[in-house]
Amino acid sequence: MRRSILGPSLAVATLALALTGCGGTKSDTGSGSVSPSSSPTPSKSWSACTAKETLAATDTNGTFCVTTGNTVRILLDGTTTRPWAPVKTVGSGLKATNSGILIRPGDASNAYEAVSAGTVKLTSSRPLCATAAHKISCKGIQEWSVTVVVSK
Repeated sequence: MRRSILGPSLAVATLALALTGCGGTKSDTGSGSVSPSSSPTPSKSWSACTAKETLAATDTNGTFCVTTGNTVRILLDGTTTRPWAPVKTVGSGLKATNSGILIRPGDASNAYEAVSAGTVKLTSSRPLCATAAHKISCKGIQEWSVTVVVSK
């Protein structure tokens, strides 16, 4: 009797697509400032976003508002075995600034000054499972993404 592997293969493929976000692209300017060439379209109007200036891992997929002159802080708590990648930005309205705090290995901490009206998408990711030599591990990725709408 021949065993069918279609069911488990389909489940693994579906999980892989869900974890990778179906091949979405990310951009990092590398200079600490935001690229004005590509602005994400805000998914919610200004009246539907939440005013919040400190964002954490629990805020993923949210849309947040800030006015020019204020600072948005990103505090993603990680570990040495599950570290957060540096936060990437796409859009206009925020400028990287000194976060002014000491971070532990695995954390991602950033601060951005709201300098002009615009919309910025902030993203990061980290391993879903801790990795250790000679131990079972997984290849999953935990993604973090927020949209910040800056108004005057």
